[in-house]
Amino acid sequence: MRFSFSRLLAIASLVAAGSLASATAATPAEPRTFDLTQLTAADAYTPERGYGFDLGTHPSATTPQPFYFSVAVPEGSYRVTATFGDAQASSDETVRAESRQLLLEHLTTPPGGFVTRSFVVNVRSPRLPPPLKNAPGGSEVRLNTGETAFLRWDDKLTLEFDGSAPRVVSIKIEPADVPTIFLAGDSTVTDQPYEPAASWGQMLPRFFKPEIAVANHAESGETMKSFLSGLRLAKILSHIKSGDYLFIQFGHNDEKKNWPQTYVDAHTTYQAYLRVFIAEARLRGATPVLVTSMQRRTFDEHGKIRNTHGDYPAAVRAVASEEHVALIDLDRMSTAFYEALGPDRAPLAFNQHGKDATHHDNYGAYELAKCVVQGIRDTQLPLAALVADDFTGFDPSHPDSPDTFQLPASLAQHPIELRGN
Repeated sequence: MRFSFSRLLAIASLVAAGSLASATAATPAEPRTFDLTQLTAADAYTPERGYGFDLGTHPSATTPQPFYFSVAVPEGSYRVTATFGDAQASSDETVRAESRQLLLEHLTTPPGGFVTRSFVVNVRSPRLPPPLKNAPGGSEVRLNTGETAFLRWDDKLTLEFDGSAPRVVSIKIEPADVPTIFLAGDSTVTDQPYEPAASWGQMLPRFFKPEIAVANHAESGETMKSFLSGLRLAKILSHIKSGDYLFIQFGHNDEKKNWPQTYVDAHTTYQAYLRVFIAEARLRGATPVLVTSMQRRTFDEHGKIRNTHGDYPAAVRAVASEEHVALIDLDRMSTAFYEALGPDRAPLAFNQHGKDATHHDNYGAYELAKCVVQGIRDTQLPLAALVADDFTGFDPSHPDSPDTFQLPASLAQHPIELRGN
């Protein structure tokens, strides 16, 4: 079952509007458990019910199929504990949340076998604490056209169960008081809402234990200046606290001189804005982490990646050194990754079968997320203690083969032109 972009947009817009209206009815303090074996296709999500199968989908006992399940909740982080399996049949499931955040992949159970797994999902709305009288600011994030239809900006927690045979017995949702990794960045970081595009930020949750949340506030087309003027940084700062992390990756759009309103010079304003983000995180007791932008897929005649970012990666390294901030060098790691694949196979890591030389597909995003996790270990951030046990390390010069990489596609599919491309 697959959905067209127009249908997804229409359904999501209607549900988002309804869930916004019902937000005050949700009670975050008490755990809520849902026995999916007792629900039917008629138990569709409505604002009045506050839970149910969503976006026109539902599971099937006879022929297992992917489906969405949503629960109305206030913004915050939630621990989701799900039990998978079936008394008579085997199961195979991959779990995503919100806008295709990968949580769990290829979990299988034999007939009569049951497995319980937990993960943490962050939910947010565009609302902000309103500014005091006569004070500047705003009461909500300035979302771009169409962004209100994305599942990450509503008042419900949406789970997507994919795989060849998803069989979900029950779901328990409860508030989770855990540290949060906030992501600030552009289209190469954001939770891309539709296949075939993907970014490393939406793959990151899969690589952590269920003791930390990932709040991906990155968005396509964003720059540091627009992240400020659009109140996206204000949204992060309204929640970030001591013990949290702010990962900062900008550059793809900031370096565009044909965008004069948001252009920043590598040696002056670019570094100044990076320091603003760092200072704001530290002011609230959070740990800032700088991430250099990954390179575009631009090979020279010798099979080496050309630097299309000029002095911007070096500027990030300089700020990281001067401000004593942990640095994850995706510029160098992505270069090693692409060159290991070579000019002929590197397109297998990119959106639209390689027609897009900037943005990635599921494979490319997954490998870059591994680069970020390896960077967390290499910089010895305390966060490294929360990396999933099955992550054994990653060398971008020896990436996983794209021939053996398998990740079930999401139900949300549409080859849209990415903002800022």
